[in-house]
Amino acid sequence: MDIFQDWTIATTYAVCSVVGGGILTLQLVLMMFGGDADFDGDLDVDDGMGVLSIRSIASFLTFFGLFGLWGHQRDWSPSQSAALGLGAGVAMMLLVAWVMLQYRKLDSSGNVDPDGAVGGTAVVYLTVPAGGVARGKITVSLQGRTHEFQATTSGEAPLPTGSEVRILRRVSSNTFEVGPLEG
Repeated sequence: MDIFQDWTIATTYAVCSVVGGGILTLQLVLMMFGGDADFDGDLDVDDGMGVLSIRSIASFLTFFGLFGLWGHQRDWSPSQSAALGLGAGVAMMLLVAWVMLQYRKLDSSGNVDPDGAVGGTAVVYLTVPAGGVARGKITVSLQGRTHEFQATTSGEAPLPTGSEVRILRRVSSNTFEVGPLEG
């Protein structure tokens, strides 16, 4: 018995949509239940967008099959239904690649970059003694979170608790030089 004897274009569309949809469903189920759904690696092609990822290819197959079958069932010519399927598949493949690119941009390390505080303002938490002879503490809103750093000032007057100060420069990994706000 030859399985390809009764193979039609409709069978091709159906198989593409089932295979692609099955892969997408498997990825979704694995993600929902904490399994390793990261078999979305690029196929050794660094195209910058992940257009040739498993997820985007599965999306192509699914939509190529669904729209090609839809056109075939409406008695469109084989070339018209194939063109519709190809167009829908390519559009979905590019859309999935774009969405995944946007998703990757959301990734962050969570590391705080204290240099981003320089030039900004802070609030004195513990009095900063005058003349840089000792250190006080400041609180700074940095990268959407509040952080505490040591602070010195080269000014002749101490900076009291609760006062707002300008961060002038970073002295060490956990210490800033601060001064009173102008104005």
